[in-house]
Amino acid sequence: MQVVQVLPTISRGDAVSNHALAIDGVLKQHGLTTRIYAENRDKKLPKRMASDVRKMHALSSEDIMLYHGSTGSQLNYDLPQYGGRKAMIYHNITPPQYFERYSRRACELVRRGYEGMRYLADKIEYCIADSAYNKEGLRELGYTCRIDVCPLIIPFEDYAREPNRKVMEQYPGDGWTNLLFVGRIAPNKKHEDIIRSFYCYRRRYNAKARLFLVGSSGGMECYLDDLKSYAQHLGIAEHVIFPGHIGFDEVLAYYKLADVFVCMSEHEGFCVPLVESMLFDVPIVAYASTAIPETLGGSGLLLEDKDPEYVAAAIDRVIEDEALRSHVRATQRTRLMAFEHDVVAKRFMECIRTIA
Repeated sequence: MQVVQVLPTISRGDAVSNHALAIDGVLKQHGLTTRIYAENRDKKLPKRMASDVRKMHALSSEDIMLYHGSTGSQLNYDLPQYGGRKAMIYHNITPPQYFERYSRRACELVRRGYEGMRYLADKIEYCIADSAYNKEGLRELGYTCRIDVCPLIIPFEDYAREPNRKVMEQYPGDGWTNLLFVGRIAPNKKHEDIIRSFYCYRRRYNAKARLFLVGSSGGMECYLDDLKSYAQHLGIAEHVIFPGHIGFDEVLAYYKLADVFVCMSEHEGFCVPLVESMLFDVPIVAYASTAIPETLGGSGLLLEDKDPEYVAAAIDRVIEDEALRSHVRATQRTRLMAFEHDVVAKRFMECIRTIA
């Protein structure tokens, strides 16, 4: 028996791709034969990490195909031809309405993603959902097979690397407060709500504050332009920094610099940066949408309202109230234990044995 992972796209820094690579390592640790195939491969990744799916041979009835469902792809319709037992890891798909204003291509891609997921509903034997929220999403798409929940596998040891020295030196301990959000520049992430809250925070509480919005804007350049124009209109453009799609060591540096992680996203299937913030002991202020409350699991500071004045006040409380800050960090450290590599890897292998 072999376990073959199939992805629409594998690329550097992508949460789904990172999860697939982590799974590959876990399967090999358990002595299983495994390979990764993708429809599209980032040329910057070593070729040994993933093969072109067109080179994949037909699977035997004992083999397991793990398909990562996350977007529109021809693979959604081609999977049955490859044979093997079909299982899917579902990462959720961003609703198309978020992209209507900014990208016809992205809007069509996610629409095709939902159509493809519905097509596969009676062809998949077993599903693993990143969250209970994603599990419910599969049920709404017509899936009647067994669905188990298992978080993403996050290799914590990778985060022990040295942060980028240049970034660390660019923003030294100068008494400024650093707010951070990490995530691709996409309309569902609601960066404008973070910017608006940041504006209120600077105006009412602390003018010596800056905001780092770390993430790639590929395909969403129009949205990025709107965000920059909005910051300019508010008179805070020089204090809102968009580092772009950067190296992993640079991302580590921004986490090291952060005083608070602020998330106003309206659609998340899991949200890895929340776990990363826990790992770096950065207090989290987050809007309670989709899978975010589940991932936080009672930790952080969860807000039911994202009125910018309210969010600004919450940020100020976390920074200025030492008792609250200590409590938030303590809850995050406790929650982080649920995402430790060995804990999640064990849960994942339990899921694999369900179909093996």
